[in-house]
Amino acid sequence: MRLLKKNERPFYYALYNSSEMLQSEAGNYTGEKAVQYSTPVKLMGNISAVTGESVVAEFGTYEDYSKVILITDMECPIDENSVLWVEKVPVYDGEGNLANTPDYIVKHIAKTLNVIAYAIAKVDTSI
Repeated sequence: MRLLKKNERPFYYALYNSSEMLQSEAGNYTGEKAVQYSTPVKLMGNISAVTGESVVAEFGTYEDYSKVILITDMECPIDENSVLWVEKVPVYDGEGNLANTPDYIVKHIAKTLNVIAYAIAKVDTSI
């Protein structure tokens, strides 16, 4: 079974490039990493409705929302290290730098004969 074009919606993805250890002003490593991603690329896919739950726990509210994206392009480069902009679009500042963060990450990938299914999870970017 193939996907209908009319059900496809746009989203953006960025592939993992590298990470480097951060250093303090004195030149000591801080233990934190700065992760670098590629420039976001627009792609069309069939994005499912939100599924998940919200649980109130002792130390706050835990939210686990996820979706599934179906893509018929079997050469799609998205992997489990990629980040996604599904409910928002990438925004750039005046200098051409990315000004907002992605709202989803890839959790699992399932390939079939004609379709790739990506299980994605919403990430908290309200820091």
